[in-house]
Amino acid sequence: MTTSLTGANTAIKTVKKPKVSQNRRKSRELVLKAVYRNMMNTGDMKQIILDAQEDPDYHKADEAYFKRLLEGVAGKVSELDQQISIFIDRKLEELSPVEHAILRISSFELMFDSSIPYRVAINEGVELAKLYGGIDGHKYINGVLDKVAATARPQEFRK
Repeated sequence: MTTSLTGANTAIKTVKKPKVSQNRRKSRELVLKAVYRNMMNTGDMKQIILDAQEDPDYHKADEAYFKRLLEGVAGKVSELDQQISIFIDRKLEELSPVEHAILRISSFELMFDSSIPYRVAINEGVELAKLYGGIDGHKYINGVLDKVAATARPQEFRK
């Protein structure tokens, strides 16, 4: 929150800064849409980013985090899918594309972004599944991400 004094009346003006967590949540939603789109259409990443910028919620997102997360997921698809496949009860191709995309995003955060606490990465994946996934899909996402976290961050997970 920023406070400034203005004029002879010394009126106080308060400007609220958006919460980082809300910006990142919106970034994750946009990344989910972009990853899903890429899975369905295998498009050019530059065009996918341009299209995401046209989303009415893009201005609410943390743009730097959006790009970092999207590029990170796109660059590690094979590693992410390999890790996810260990903990699912079916073939990757049989996963709902939305849930597969959520698992990629959250697994990326768990495996390659230690600045995000593992519980936050799991919770954000579960929240995305509640918004965009199938009925009870969030429970499946939670179970798989718990296992990914235990493998990717054993010290943090045990605490």
